[in-house]
Amino acid sequence: MRHHALIQALPKAELHVHIEGTFEPELMFHIAQRNQVQIPYASVEEVKQAYDFHNLQSFLDIYYAGANVLIYEQDFYDLAMAYFEKCAADHVVHTEMFFDPQTHTARGIAFETVFEGLWRACQDAKAKWGISSHLIMCFLRHLSEEDAFETLAQAAPFKDRIIGVGLDSSEVGHPPSKFERVFAEARAQGYLTVAHAGEEGPPAYVWEALDLLRVSRIDHGVRSEEDAELTQRLIELKMPLTVCPLSNLKLCVVNDMSQHNIRRLLQQGVKVMVNSDDPAYFGGYMNDNFYAIADALDLSEEELKQLAIHSFEASFIDEAEKQKWITKIRNLAV
Repeated sequence: MRHHALIQALPKAELHVHIEGTFEPELMFHIAQRNQVQIPYASVEEVKQAYDFHNLQSFLDIYYAGANVLIYEQDFYDLAMAYFEKCAADHVVHTEMFFDPQTHTARGIAFETVFEGLWRACQDAKAKWGISSHLIMCFLRHLSEEDAFETLAQAAPFKDRIIGVGLDSSEVGHPPSKFERVFAEARAQGYLTVAHAGEEGPPAYVWEALDLLRVSRIDHGVRSEEDAELTQRLIELKMPLTVCPLSNLKLCVVNDMSQHNIRRLLQQGVKVMVNSDDPAYFGGYMNDNFYAIADALDLSEEELKQLAIHSFEASFIDEAEKQKWITKIRNLAV
């Protein structure tokens, strides 16, 4: 329970959250009923039980099944607004949300339906809570390069409202190199780039994300520590790692939170920060992740502040806005 008041008070930026992964069982059940979509669960309780999975693939199976109930613009709006409400409660003042168009377009849902629902929620969250946000479009790495190019083309009418592209879904067997040409095209079109690497996949995938995709951030990246040369490179580049502690625990990247390497990486000078990933499935939003590592790793006030500072330094907001929040964190006394 140490430092929980400080964690609550800290302004934070969340840079690694999948909007489809914030789909709480209650909302899923509600939207399924509203849209008259058959799901294999008779109650909210049954949905909650289904959320108890054992590895990345079994999680993804449930994740994609849940996405099937999202059909209309209002569904995507409701999904995002529920997440923003959690942000407001956890003092997350800026978020850069991932969304997966292919999960929906493959089901016959128009790109525009997905995007406009999320965008409207971003505008309303700014008006209601003062939370700023960016949208990052991710390519599903288990699908083909051709499919990713098609998604990039579909995004063209919305390009000025999408800050970057990312790479997510099943990591093992789908190295970043598979999408080198798509990312080159995305960069040529003016998108920033990020990619999941070094969670279930090896450090080699992190090298590829850096060298071939030319990313601004590595999502996860915790396995980088297995390669001393890579770790040194991340430190020299000041390359952010968007670490997701409860996700790592739930997906057995670590067996116990006391074994998590976020503090070790921080002490070595790696630009790590805390994020919630797929919080509805992994047992907690931003502050829950902070509480878990603060308690298990006995983090100091200074270390907690540094993690929050890193989140703003690594964000895609302008320099003046970054400095405003960083100054608030440095001056915070609880």
